Amino acid sequence: MTDIQTPRSTDETPVDEVDAVDRVLARAEARSGVRVFGAAQALQDETTIGRTDSDGEQWDREERAALRRVPGLSTELEDVTEVEYRQLRLENVVLVGVHAQGETEDAENSLRELAALAETAGAVVLDGVLQRRPHPDPATYVGRGKAEELRDIVAAVGADTVIADTELASSQRRALEDVVKVKVIDRTTVILDIFSQHAKSREGKAQVELAQLEYLLPRLRGWGESMSRQAGGQVGAGGAGMGSRGPGETKIELDRRRIRTRMAQLRRQIRDFAPARDAKRAERKRHTVPSVAIAGYTNAGKSSLLNRLTSAGVLVENALFATLDATVRRSETSDGRVYTLTDTVGFVRNLPHQLVEAFRSTLEEVGDADVILHVVDGSHPDPAAQLATVRDVIGDVGARDIPELVVFNKADLVDDDTRMVLRGLEPKALFASSRTGEGIDELREAIEQALPLPAVEVRALVPYDRGDLVSAIHEQGMILSQRHEEGGTAVHARVGEHLAARLAPFAV
Repeated sequence: MTDIQTPRSTDETPVDEVDAVDRVLARAEARSGVRVFGAAQALQDETTIGRTDSDGEQWDREERAALRRVPGLSTELEDVTEVEYRQLRLENVVLVGVHAQGETEDAENSLRELAALAETAGAVVLDGVLQRRPHPDPATYVGRGKAEELRDIVAAVGADTVIADTELASSQRRALEDVVKVKVIDRTTVILDIFSQHAKSREGKAQVELAQLEYLLPRLRGWGESMSRQAGGQVGAGGAGMGSRGPGETKIELDRRRIRTRMAQLRRQIRDFAPARDAKRAERKRHTVPSVAIAGYTNAGKSSLLNRLTSAGVLVENALFATLDATVRRSETSDGRVYTLTDTVGFVRNLPHQLVEAFRSTLEEVGDADVILHVVDGSHPDPAAQLATVRDVIGDVGARDIPELVVFNKADLVDDDTRMVLRGLEPKALFASSRTGEGIDELREAIEQALPLPAVEVRALVPYDRGDLVSAIHEQGMILSQRHEEGGTAVHARVGEHLAARLAPFAV
């Protein structure tokens, strides 16, 4: 028998063995670095120790990225010639919208926004089509002929989902699916999916689930006898009489009952969260701490602006609805007055009413604020629509009478001509950039001027053994003058009613 000689390299080491050892060593070296899993960090290296900047520490970004993919767990072989190449397959979608004559530009902006929503939800947008007609077709939304054209487009690009730029009725969605032969969803479904992905707190998750169930309840559907309504009475189903009565509660009725029961539980949970939030708000009011609510369109840069103003470290990501939970941070004016800044959930055109109702407890922060900081994306192609959309939602929560301070964010992306147009929309608006810091000092000054002054003006001689009152004046009120005398500290200040009552025995 002839021996098969293994080819060797110049140093008498088998070539295959060298390749295998190098491959193993390379894998081990690649996996030996420090990794952060979620918010837990067992080890730190030079890049993660003491990492602070003007925006605060962005640990939520790493946490969200780690939830998408954990490095080093892939079982896929590096040599793709040995096995079939495997790749994560994202959902491929085609967008469709309907607009009336003269609304082409607005419809295109809405479709671009829907594309951004779909990408945020985790899909790949392959194409988008618009149809001009006075009213959407009540049967298939786009009409039978256009639905067949849409079917051909879907087949040509290889899409597996169609997203309509509106809220479809259950019958419209079913009829359109029958024609295009792929899954059909609407704009509301995409927004609800994004909210479900990004909700973190218990209250946020409960609010999103409640909105999803409210949307699902009237859209339950099914086929066959198990989903049909039960027959009853003497006539029975179709006049068949005796022997035609159903088995009792049918599947669709059982599902509806379970959904209603779950919705009642969620509403009770959300109500149970309210006392803690109300207690914190009442404590701030008792100490007369004014509040500023940051409201605006989604992805306008509200969280970035909050980080720039307070170094809050709130998650910042170039995605729609990246942050849903309200974040409250403390800040001070130049004269020492304390106030709070609250980052609220973002808005979007055609925001589902289920979300407005479910997040009403979160939006109460806007209704109870002393000043609303309305953030608008200055680089957006349609800032006027953003202004109108946000003001509509502000009106829904009863906050139209609250002083509003409009700021056009992302000023570093705006040229001089666009600034003139924006100035025409809001003559008193400010321009700022949370990235470069442009206009941040002017914004702080405008917030200080818009904050309400303490209601009561007092003059008091506070004994030296009551330093707690002087400290409270500095923290909660506004010092107009202060001097030290033999009997104590003479203070002239504006304070809230609660503190004024404590200072009344020392009034002069």
